[in-house]
Amino acid sequence: MAIVLGDNRYGKAETRLVRVVRDTERHEIRDLTVSSSLRGDFAAAHLDGDQANVLPTDTQKNAVYAFAKDRGVGVPEEFARELARHFVDDVAPVTSAQVVVAEHRWERATVDGRPHDHTFVRSGSETRTAVVTAFDGGEHVLSGLTGLVLLKSTGSEFHGFLVDELTTLPPTHDRVLATSLTVRWRWAAVPSDGYDPAYEQVRALLVARFGSVHSLALQQTLWEMGQGVLAARADIAEIRMSAPNKHHNLVDLSPFGLDNPGEVFVAADRPFGLIEVAVGRDEDPPVPEAWRDVAGFV
Repeated sequence: MAIVLGDNRYGKAETRLVRVVRDTERHEIRDLTVSSSLRGDFAAAHLDGDQANVLPTDTQKNAVYAFAKDRGVGVPEEFARELARHFVDDVAPVTSAQVVVAEHRWERATVDGRPHDHTFVRSGSETRTAVVTAFDGGEHVLSGLTGLVLLKSTGSEFHGFLVDELTTLPPTHDRVLATSLTVRWRWAAVPSDGYDPAYEQVRALLVARFGSVHSLALQQTLWEMGQGVLAARADIAEIRMSAPNKHHNLVDLSPFGLDNPGEVFVAADRPFGLIEVAVGRDEDPPVPEAWRDVAGFV
């Protein structure tokens, strides 16, 4: 049986980029981590050590910085699209390119009661993401976020689950429900209102549905969140969510003669339940390869 070279790609991972816009005294800042990955005719590099078709990963890093200066950094999806199209259209051996962008959120600081022109505060762990896969004749665009931490202190139950001889979890009709969401959604078309307003709307819908749904399980909540986004945005083909269940366990205070009616909890970081779900439309065409390329379930 012959041994053959399988699917392969290469690129530059996690190029850090901070772009300051100084056109006026009121500065703007965009803080990104950018990763690129190229597919093409690179067999000779693996089989013979021949690098003639290999664009160095250092050059891919340089492209990130050059594009940031020459074209600016605005909407993450558009920045990723321009980079991905460059690799496909301008580098002959490349047949497809994927660019993944994570945008780290900064908020303008308040100084002396007013928003300051050039001072910013990092706003938590939440990160906006964009993934663009470009190829001859088109591209696929995914938007998303990671690290959106949500918690509701009531309005969540978990009971009626399967029980066997190893089950010790008691059922509950009132619990804390918390998670740190990773979400990606696949665009069927470029949003007519622009990627920035669309992102803010999707994020707001996710938060609103998490809060408003009386949850019988985190699975049910995620379904309602995904369904709500697709109902509001006809231009989104599919949404995928990964949600660790950030368990908050009621502390037994009875040894101290104290009652604990759902007030004092220990936040356990591991192990944790992990719920993953895709919500789509039944008339959609098959999932594109670009979607399956993205690392992890989402």
